[in-house]
Amino acid sequence: MNRPLSIAIAGLGTVGNGVLRLLRDNADIVAARAGRSLAVTAVSARTRARERGIALSGLRWFDDPTALVTDPAVDVIVEVIGGAEGVARTLVESALAAGKPVVTANKALLAVHGAELALLAERGGAALGFEAAVAGGLPIIKTLREGLAGNRIERVSGILNGTCNYILSMMRQEGREFADVLAEAQRLGYAETDPSFDIDGIDAAHKLAILAALAFGRPVAFADVYVEGIRRLSALDIHYAGELGYRIKLLGIAQRSDGGIVARVHPCMVPGTAPLARVDGVTNAIVAEGDFVGRVVLEGPGAGAGPTASAVVADLIDLARGHLTPVWGAAAAELSPDASVPMQLHSGCYYLRLMVVDRPGVIADVTAVLRDFGVSLESMLQHGRAPGEAVAVVLVTHETGEAAVRTALARIASLEAVLEEPTLIRIEPG
Repeated sequence: MNRPLSIAIAGLGTVGNGVLRLLRDNADIVAARAGRSLAVTAVSARTRARERGIALSGLRWFDDPTALVTDPAVDVIVEVIGGAEGVARTLVESALAAGKPVVTANKALLAVHGAELALLAERGGAALGFEAAVAGGLPIIKTLREGLAGNRIERVSGILNGTCNYILSMMRQEGREFADVLAEAQRLGYAETDPSFDIDGIDAAHKLAILAALAFGRPVAFADVYVEGIRRLSALDIHYAGELGYRIKLLGIAQRSDGGIVARVHPCMVPGTAPLARVDGVTNAIVAEGDFVGRVVLEGPGAGAGPTASAVVADLIDLARGHLTPVWGAAAAELSPDASVPMQLHSGCYYLRLMVVDRPGVIADVTAVLRDFGVSLESMLQHGRAPGEAVAVVLVTHETGEAAVRTALARIASLEAVLEEPTLIRIEPG
């Protein structure tokens, strides 16, 4: 058997500790599958004094993680520091430029700087593994980059953020409001103290940018992803979705269109029978649709020490075997120049909820505006009467353009009888 692969871990938080523990606990299985043993020999973290619940004796400690790049005893660097800038970026760029392989779980870094990192890896002849950057334990990177490499991918969609999926699941199951469930998610450790990265859709957008680059063989384009979070969703919307036969999910969707690639993250209504509708809690799920394979569905844990460490070690085993795949599935010169399609050109069906004063003529005024902008209605819901009081009116449209719906809603919001900003949720097949 070959000499051990010498690994340095930069970052000893949840994921770093998980990688160290997995490599120790499953050393025999990993060695058999890698063709050589994998040994962590060096680590770097912000403080040595912290109790981590795992022995670090015998490992070389580096206060400066970038020093790992020039250490000849280190074969590969595992970067689990996180963040698109700062020391994580410097470490990964320096390692790739020096020809030293990197395995990372850093979705923000890849989404924002993935094009430059791919060029550095290509020029330096170094591998860049990032299975752990999207959906934790789901092998979606390998599936798109290798397993489905012979397919023309038409669409990738999925539940990419466990925090949002947990919140929406609890709102549906228990009829509670967003703020209440968010507070519970924070107490349980599913949401951060500052949850904006998750609930505003940024985390899911980072992951979608990566998936879109792999699925469509083009440079990563995070800036072109349309992003909308779940802050404005209410228990009322969850209730009406169920009444209409839908469930609300925060989805990331990337698909081909006549004008290029559409990439968007936003709340969606999906039919209750769709695969993604049945995925609850902190679980992630991704659907990839290829011209020859058809529909492939992956579902499982999207975060946590164990699932993420599992993905990191999968990349390390590939490296130990000498498996080198271009970062985005093809050399930089072979990537597609497909343009990004702006959200204003999206077309689909919409759920619209209005809070209006219950009085004669209000619905006529609303439907007149929709008519003027070419928005056709499929159905309408209004339960009960409350003359002079606020009532909810739910409208479901036929397929129409995003720009037309947005313009019509802006006009409707200005009507005297409309009491708050209308709610818009896009309807997707799931």
